[in-house]
Amino acid sequence: MRAVVIEKYGVVPEVREVPEPEVAAGAVVLKVEATGLCRSDWHGWMGHDSDIVLPHVPGHELAGTIAAVGAGVEGWQVGDRVTTPFICACGSCAECAAGNQQVCPNQLQPGFNYWGSFAEYVAIPYAQVNLVRLPDELDFGTAAGLGCRFATSYRAVRQVGKVEAGETVVVYGCGGVGLSAVMIAAAAGARVVAVDTNPAALQLAAEYGAVETLSTTVGVDLDAHVTFDALGSNDLVQHALRVLRPRGRHVQIGLLPSGVQLDVSRLIGQELQWLGSHGMPAHAYPEMLDQVAQGNLNPAALITRTITLDETPAALAALSDGTPAGVTIITP
Repeated sequence: MRAVVIEKYGVVPEVREVPEPEVAAGAVVLKVEATGLCRSDWHGWMGHDSDIVLPHVPGHELAGTIAAVGAGVEGWQVGDRVTTPFICACGSCAECAAGNQQVCPNQLQPGFNYWGSFAEYVAIPYAQVNLVRLPDELDFGTAAGLGCRFATSYRAVRQVGKVEAGETVVVYGCGGVGLSAVMIAAAAGARVVAVDTNPAALQLAAEYGAVETLSTTVGVDLDAHVTFDALGSNDLVQHALRVLRPRGRHVQIGLLPSGVQLDVSRLIGQELQWLGSHGMPAHAYPEMLDQVAQGNLNPAALITRTITLDETPAALAALSDGTPAGVTIITP
């Protein structure tokens, strides 16, 4: 199969022929119909993830058709249209038993722990607990974005941040995750403020429901109930905590490879909450898919660019100069 292969961190990868993945017991192999280009892939390419072993194929948000079914996988067959969370949970540990597959200690992540979806085929382990059947009316490009950015934002907004109608929500960083959070929070009835330095991203945020768009919150009194860092920046975290009202909630979605400094005195004195959010388990997808089917959420609108596998290496490298507005989908 053809795949994007990273040989050295920070060096533009190449598209070349590599062996197709074999189907293991309990797993399936998918023909990748669409996969998203995410900033997490950039972090992996830069060497920020200790799980990656070179050479490596990135890609972790995907949708496709089942090409092979391993022993012990029941209820699924070749040709089924599916997506999967980027966190492939084991399904047998205490966290999985409690429904918290997104923090499974035995999790495997395509594009990080093993070769991912910037390829024509990808393996999905623990398939029984990680596959999500796609509605026929949902196209593969839209479905691919659900596996990481949109699903991650859905859980961050609705289940971790617990955003309610009438609350003021500030979203920092309007890449794919941030724009998804804007759309989902607005659909929940919140007053959403979007913050980004990219005018094109702010324009999209306004289209997706933000009532106010800002290039910075320095000197701005927002009195927010909930803030989200959807990019991953120490500076943004400080801004996010400063605009919170007493007993406000901050949800951290963006990765912080260089760490972060917190004003713990303010955190304590104002009884602020610092919350982490990491993906969403497969069993929680039906609620989100129902919202999409009812027209309350429109993840297809987030897609602003579709590229080929051959265009992917340059697009991945270009993330070093900033995240383009909207979501980029790759069709292998």
